[in-house]
Amino acid sequence: MKLTVFGADISSNDVSCSKSLIKNINKDIPKLLDLGAYRAALTNVTGDDLVIAAYVEDDLLEEVNRGIIHLMRDNAENLGDLTGISEDKESAGEGVSYAEADVQDDIYPDSVILHFDTYGGEPFVEDVANSTIQAASNFFAVHDVCKPISGKVRKIPGVGYVSNETDDPVVCATVNGLESMGTIAFSMIGAALGCKNTYLVEYGTPCNVIPGSVIVSATAFMNGNTLDLAVPFENKTRILR
Repeated sequence: MKLTVFGADISSNDVSCSKSLIKNINKDIPKLLDLGAYRAALTNVTGDDLVIAAYVEDDLLEEVNRGIIHLMRDNAENLGDLTGISEDKESAGEGVSYAEADVQDDIYPDSVILHFDTYGGEPFVEDVANSTIQAASNFFAVHDVCKPISGKVRKIPGVGYVSNETDDPVVCATVNGLESMGTIAFSMIGAALGCKNTYLVEYGTPCNVIPGSVIVSATAFMNGNTLDLAVPFENKTRILR
């Protein structure tokens, strides 16, 4: 089984996602289950970008990936990142962000998904995202972590190619063991926040930051349930007096 994750800007503005867009995406998520996904959800809404993720058997990965793109296209207020997808490398443009990771088959699938949004495609976001991948890689309880952001043309199974101009990355790590979720998730968040001009936001927060900054949302995708990790992270990091 795999975790497949797509991030895209299909909003009508450059700052936020409308309530109607979020509602319409959520309404159509069951279509992915009809295609064979074990679980699927709108996991992150970060500025004007959103993330759809699914747990899917390996042999259905390409079909479910195509289904996610079709779902985004059917509900898009603006085709945005969808226009950058191409069947060949040479024609690929700035497109959807993608991450995938293997899932252990004999346990409930749990994962951490971090999603980044920039106002102007700030290039240092790649280093921020890769720092979170490196942080997750250090834990024994991490079953798998997505490939680093490479700044190269990327082939997405079942979908096509996107160019190295693709920004606003999404990263993921699959976790074995419920007790390890907090340690892994907070380490990934900490790695992001340790980078310059990077700010943690809750699900659905507009990109109200000074240009030159990056916002990141963090979600625990627990057997199909989504938990916004910004709230417990804020509570956990309060200084007790």
